[in-house]
Amino acid sequence: MKALRKSALALALSTTTALSAWAGELTIATVNNGHMIEMQKLTPEFEKANPDIKLNWVTLEEGVLRQRVTTDISTKGGQFDVMTIGMYEAPIWGKNGWLVPLEFDADYDVDDILPAMRGGLSYEGKLYAAPFYGESSMIMYRKDLLDKAGMTMPDNPSWGHIEDAAAAMTDKASGTYGICLRGKPGWGDNMAFMTTMANSFGAKWFNEDWTPDLDSPAWNHAVNFYVNLLTKYGPPGSEGNSFNEILALMNEGKCGMWIDATIAASFVTDPKQSKVADKMAFAQSPIAVTNRGANWLWAWSLAIPAGTKQADDAKTFVKWATSKAYIELVASKNGWGSVPTGTRQSTYDNPDFKAATTFDEAELKAILSANPSNSTQDKTPYVGVQFAAIPEFQAIGIAVGQQITAALAGQTSVEEALANAQQAADREMRKAGYY
Repeated sequence: MKALRKSALALALSTTTALSAWAGELTIATVNNGHMIEMQKLTPEFEKANPDIKLNWVTLEEGVLRQRVTTDISTKGGQFDVMTIGMYEAPIWGKNGWLVPLEFDADYDVDDILPAMRGGLSYEGKLYAAPFYGESSMIMYRKDLLDKAGMTMPDNPSWGHIEDAAAAMTDKASGTYGICLRGKPGWGDNMAFMTTMANSFGAKWFNEDWTPDLDSPAWNHAVNFYVNLLTKYGPPGSEGNSFNEILALMNEGKCGMWIDATIAASFVTDPKQSKVADKMAFAQSPIAVTNRGANWLWAWSLAIPAGTKQADDAKTFVKWATSKAYIELVASKNGWGSVPTGTRQSTYDNPDFKAATTFDEAELKAILSANPSNSTQDKTPYVGVQFAAIPEFQAIGIAVGQQITAALAGQTSVEEALANAQQAADREMRKAGYY
């Protein structure tokens, strides 16, 4: 009997110990981008200030992260205490009651967060995710190569000008390609870029009655232009390239131009990372027939799933990682040119940040010009620049992205890819009861 009592006591103690250890550990799902990797390196700083909280990181490639966190939160899996999500998920998941609304004390200074970022991460006035870094998209180009070609870059060039510049900068014999663009399939990968390009050609995802519009002349024109541009002047294997792959190419001096997230500017101008850091210049995204929706709006943000048992500790971490103090901490470690940007007005007002960067004005201009409520030439029923803010878009965007990649890889024609994309989108919208 004594042995049984001892055994029960031992089990109770071990269970209590396990629960206390579990209760003091936050599991954070994040993407494998540079700023998030830096956040993980600063774990000791957070744990020193919060000795009762330990951080456990799950770092994933962008597409895998989206799949994992979406599955976990929709099935109430409870794997994560903090999730890295974006402007697409935050209002939809907030509306569904899947996220903990975020309220911070005065020293956090929520009013310092750029209005575009606050608005995109809120639902009915409540903030459901705090922006870790924000971004639009813009042109990053090699000024030395453009000068050598005897060309200049206007602030809002036409796509025709971009094609001419790509042709002039391409030197395949030396492994230099005029332009690098995303080709890897995914609603947040190739379709984030492709949608902004299509917007500028006058295209849209849906008509006012929610009918997909992917087989329209505008989409056809945009995708044909994209495929031809990358086929002639892009690197081989573009269909497998996303942000990190192109960043590596750019930093090696292999790309003349890259149109992508403004956040990349801090990496391509960092001499520790880039061989062409001192040769980079910036301009606003290209346009074809309209500038509406030509550059996206996004924030990688930290959110707390409603199912966590550690909401208070999670909030402590989210506040730390998205605060002005965190930005200053990164600046003290790595310099002001390496801080996460796109979230706070105080960053752009800081004279040290202005002195340390060549991209600050172009980045802020792009962010402020993006308008999710007016992102297409013709009227549409949806909100969003590089996505349509409806739950069905994720599946549709993935399916369409696969078709565009197949066209880029030469596995199908653009016309066939868009016909297949139209069918896939139509099927999803019918299934969801839109018509």
